[in-house]
Amino acid sequence: MNVDFSWLFQTRFKMEELVFKTREALETRSLHPLLMIAIFIVNFLAIHPIQDGNGRLSRCLCTLLLLQAGYQYVPYASLESIVEENKESYYLALRKTQLSLKGSVPDYTPWLLFFLRSLRKQKIILSNRVAQEKLIYLHLCKVSTEILTLVAEHGRLSMSELELLTKGNRNTLKNILTN
Repeated sequence: MNVDFSWLFQTRFKMEELVFKTREALETRSLHPLLMIAIFIVNFLAIHPIQDGNGRLSRCLCTLLLLQAGYQYVPYASLESIVEENKESYYLALRKTQLSLKGSVPDYTPWLLFFLRSLRKQKIILSNRVAQEKLIYLHLCKVSTEILTLVAEHGRLSMSELELLTKGNRNTLKNILTN
């Protein structure tokens, strides 16, 4: 029986080449990191290196690459949910771009537009969440705000430490913390 395993070696070679070129482009900044990450993701999905779960893995890799590129906000707003909400646009952009990869001149425009719009939605969602948190923070009493600031600075604090740092009454502090 003659079994063809050439696809396995092609997949490995394509992945090694993709990782090498992506790493090189990110290190040399020959292309903006967001563009390079988008190009990596669409090519990764075109290579389809594993049997199942390439989409989920691509979004994990996207988060990792964004974090490595300095986009620290990424874990605080789900890109996964944005893709899920826009599945039809996701697959259309992916299909259009991947079909062009087979030609001599790839057209990354459909995918780049989808990817960058998704990141913008992610940022808007996070900005709205931060604005909501600020509103809540503004409505807190002075001692509550002070407690939040101290906990942010020091981490977990005991009641004795809070009393010492705020110079507040133990019963007042207990009341604030239980409400």
